[in-house]
Amino acid sequence: MKILVIRFSSIGDIVLTSPVVRCLKKQIQAEIHYLTKKKFDNIVRSNPYIDKVFSFEKDIAEILNVLKAEQYDYVIDLHKNLRSVRVRQALGVKTYSFNKLNIEKWLMVNLKINCLPNKHIVDRNLETVAPLNIINDGAGLDYFIPEKDEVDIGRIGSQYNFSIPNAQYIAFVIGAAHATKRLPVEKIIDICNKIQLPVIVLGGKDDFDNGELITSKSTGYALNLCGKLNLNQSASVVRQAHRVITHDTGLMHIAAAFRKNIISIWGNTIPQFGMYPYLPETPKSDKTLNEVIEVKGLSCRPCSKIGYEKCPKGHFKCMQMIDTDKVAILANS
Repeated sequence: MKILVIRFSSIGDIVLTSPVVRCLKKQIQAEIHYLTKKKFDNIVRSNPYIDKVFSFEKDIAEILNVLKAEQYDYVIDLHKNLRSVRVRQALGVKTYSFNKLNIEKWLMVNLKINCLPNKHIVDRNLETVAPLNIINDGAGLDYFIPEKDEVDIGRIGSQYNFSIPNAQYIAFVIGAAHATKRLPVEKIIDICNKIQLPVIVLGGKDDFDNGELITSKSTGYALNLCGKLNLNQSASVVRQAHRVITHDTGLMHIAAAFRKNIISIWGNTIPQFGMYPYLPETPKSDKTLNEVIEVKGLSCRPCSKIGYEKCPKGHFKCMQMIDTDKVAILANS
């Protein structure tokens, strides 16, 4: 059996499809192919449960003829947009599609009517393949780092004259796709100043300047690696961290794949959308691995299922009211 799994973007969403890929491979021994955008294909290329990765730059037409030649038995559409529909129509085989809950999300964002299921998106992804007799194996998320991208923390410390006693540090992921999902810089500085362990600040190139400001203003020990590492290298730093503080972003889900102690901070989006850190089935004593920090009771929240470049109301209370003391206490515990 040959199956094509579709998820075009982005980092976190692709990581959240990993249980589907694993369960398809292990439970029905299918040959698994994966279709995504070129900029994200490194996320899945090292996954041992995926036999072949296809990607495209801009136009899905770049790859359609190649996909047709594969003669798939099934397509698993975990993106469900116009592009994925075009792929499905071109291949003309049996397809199982993800339910995006667009109506339920619209009701929650615009009318604050909660019809959302109490179910993580991973479980909804797995429901998509339930007709193939696939069940959740309870093993959580996967993320595989190529050996060439594994980071030597000791060497990083020496390179930047940054002391990491006993290789213990806090990874603070300051980036996110939208500004309303990110703490203001002064709040991050406040948290860093209250953390006892060294802090490694992570993010993309766009976060570099904020990272420099944060580390320069931190009275504690902080190192800015924003924009200096590729995604897999950042994942390696996350994997080796004592704890991870993160916004609702891709590295949060990668941290969950590594079963890290996660402190997730939420702004305009809400965990009820089903995108909170997904951990494997664990004893009750391990449920505290994921600590959610959010400002509850705001009538304007959520203001979007994704995010904005600035607060639509102008006050940004969802992040300005975050209790930095609580975050620091959890980080120091």
